[in-house]
Amino acid sequence: MNIYLDLFLTFARVGVCTFGGGYAMLPILQRELVDNKGWATEEELADYYAIGQCTPGVIAVNTATFVGHKITGPAGGVIATLGVVFPSITIILVIAAFLQNFSHIPAVIHAFAGIRACVCALILVSVLKLRRSSVVDALTWVIFLAVFALAAVGNFVTFDTATPLGLVLDYLCSPVVLVVLAGITGLCARAARGWKA
Repeated sequence: MNIYLDLFLTFARVGVCTFGGGYAMLPILQRELVDNKGWATEEELADYYAIGQCTPGVIAVNTATFVGHKITGPAGGVIATLGVVFPSITIILVIAAFLQNFSHIPAVIHAFAGIRACVCALILVSVLKLRRSSVVDALTWVIFLAVFALAAVGNFVTFDTATPLGLVLDYLCSPVVLVVLAGITGLCARAARGWKA
C-alpha cells in the first residue's frame, strides 16, 4: 500500500474512535503506531505526547503530525494530520445537524454516560502502559509524583490570581509549565550524572 494512503487510513481509524477528546486516543495511538505499524517506540510516543501537551492543538493531532513527519517528512505530517481530523470533522458536522433533535432522549443520555466511563478506563490503561516505559527509576518516580500532585491541585483548587502567591501557584500548575520543568529536571539530573543513562 502507498505509504501516504497507509498514513491517512491509519490515522483516520484512530480519529474515528475519538470519544472523549484527545486523551481517549492515547491507547488507540499506542496500539496502532507501536504494536501494529512499528512507526514509533513507546518511548518516542511518550515524547510525542509530552511535546503535544505543551504545543497548541489537540494532543492526538500533534502526535499524528510528529509521526507522519518522522515517516515521510513534511508531506507525511500533513497527510497524517488530515487523516486524524477527517473522521472527527465529518462526524461532528453530522451530529451538529441533528444533536438538538435527539440529545434529550434518555437512551442517548445513558449511551453517552457509558461512553464517558469507557473513555476513563481506556485513558487509565494507556497511562499504566506508559508508566512502565517512562517511570523507571527513583528520579522519574519523584518527577511523576510531583507533577501528579501539582496537576491534581491545579485541577481541583482555584487560586486567587489577584495575589502574588496565587498567581505563582496557578502558573506552576499549568500543564505546559509542568512539562517544561520536568524536562529541565531530567536534563539537569542527566548532566549531573555525566550524561550516563
